[in-house]
Amino acid sequence: MNSCADNNKLNVSLYETSASGNQLTAVSDFSNSGNPSVITLLPQETFQTITGFGGSFTEASAHLLTQLSAENRNKILDAYFSEAGANYSLTRTHINSCDFSLGNYAYANVPDDLGLQSFSVEEDKNDLIPIIKAAKEKSKDGFKIIASPWTAPPWMKDNNSWRGGKLLPKYYPTWAMYFSKYLQAYQKEGIQIWGITVENEPLGNDSNWESMHYTPAEMNDFVKNHLGTQLKKDGHQVKILGFDQNRDEQLKIWVDAMYDDAEAAQYFDGTAVHWYASTFDYFPEALQYAHNKAPNKYLIQTEGCIDAEVPRWKNDAWYWSEDAKDWGFTWAPADLKHLHPKYVPVFRYARDMIGCLNNWVDGWIDWNMVLNKQGGPNWAKNWCTAPVIVDEEKNEIYFTPLYYTIAHFSKFIRPGAKRIGFKHSNNNIMVTAAENPDKSIAVVIFNPNEKTENIQVKLNEKTIDFKIQGKAIQTLLISPNSKSS
Repeated sequence: MNSCADNNKLNVSLYETSASGNQLTAVSDFSNSGNPSVITLLPQETFQTITGFGGSFTEASAHLLTQLSAENRNKILDAYFSEAGANYSLTRTHINSCDFSLGNYAYANVPDDLGLQSFSVEEDKNDLIPIIKAAKEKSKDGFKIIASPWTAPPWMKDNNSWRGGKLLPKYYPTWAMYFSKYLQAYQKEGIQIWGITVENEPLGNDSNWESMHYTPAEMNDFVKNHLGTQLKKDGHQVKILGFDQNRDEQLKIWVDAMYDDAEAAQYFDGTAVHWYASTFDYFPEALQYAHNKAPNKYLIQTEGCIDAEVPRWKNDAWYWSEDAKDWGFTWAPADLKHLHPKYVPVFRYARDMIGCLNNWVDGWIDWNMVLNKQGGPNWAKNWCTAPVIVDEEKNEIYFTPLYYTIAHFSKFIRPGAKRIGFKHSNNNIMVTAAENPDKSIAVVIFNPNEKTENIQVKLNEKTIDFKIQGKAIQTLLISPNSKSS
């Protein structure tokens, strides 16, 4: 805490992660060299209520954690879920296998098993369920879990394949029952699933890994006539999120379909989005459109990662350098290539999380929590980067700068917080702010530039002065007892 005795000074804690080497490091120098950028907080202006921040439990991550020593496994789980660590509050997992699984699997493999007598989550008991349980033991406040299917079992689909194709209408009732049985099976294991998305990426990836396609009308049909009614009949209180793909122009099309259909809209609790449409644009207009379409429903970022890259091992500098390329750098159509230039991994996370928060997103979930030096395991060889990288053969672990970047939000902006208004005139930095349930205020500041910026934060006539280094992220936590004027 800043212990300045001046009654006009805010009582704060300040933490910084930077290219120069800070890793959520406490800052004690509350001074600047003049002419600061002034950030005026406006707590009377409130926006969305925060659901949470976190990452995803995949079979790949869970398998790797089980390969490590108990000491290193605990170190990673503590780092993600304890109060001393990033204190994740919102997570995601997959229903059936996904690309970040060890292979293809479903929970019911007997064709035409309409009653799902063969249904079993036994596959998940090897690693996924034990790791989720271990994480729950680390978390004082608990965390929410969103579960998403990449595909139904192939026997339910028109192409009888793990990849692409559509759910055959005759299996709509069976697939709805499948969700219910999954929720029941996890409840039996002591794991409550808070939310589901109807389908991961309903528009794409028919030739790469597990996928299944819907049009907006088809998803509405499934939800209002089968999934919503089945879950209600079986007494599940789970949240249903629609769309679950990129927040570009398609987001507008889908929320129009979801919420203009009154019968479907009663079952949709919100919209899920991903970030892969651009390495730099967080699509504020599309996010605002989605919020305005359904202002009382959830708007949650459910997946994002440094895709199409093999992790750099113990090389912090790479994560702060403009050297990353995503799938769109080579694969995007010509008219969309401009959205996929080279980028700085840390910048992409910080920019996106602040941009999302400032445009009504209430929850933000990273993809795999743990991957290995190859960027897997991944049966489809779809290598990606995660905040924590491990060498499972040598039992070594590496916390990348991405871990600390996410922690600047997850640790200090807690579920139930309200995003609040602010004013600042320095376009060289990005800012967001939220008031927590305990009345503390968290202010996250991102400086992507080379030069240090002088900052003054002002709240109710009280101020605090400090500096933010170039290429750095800071979280300023203002104590509840310092806010009165």
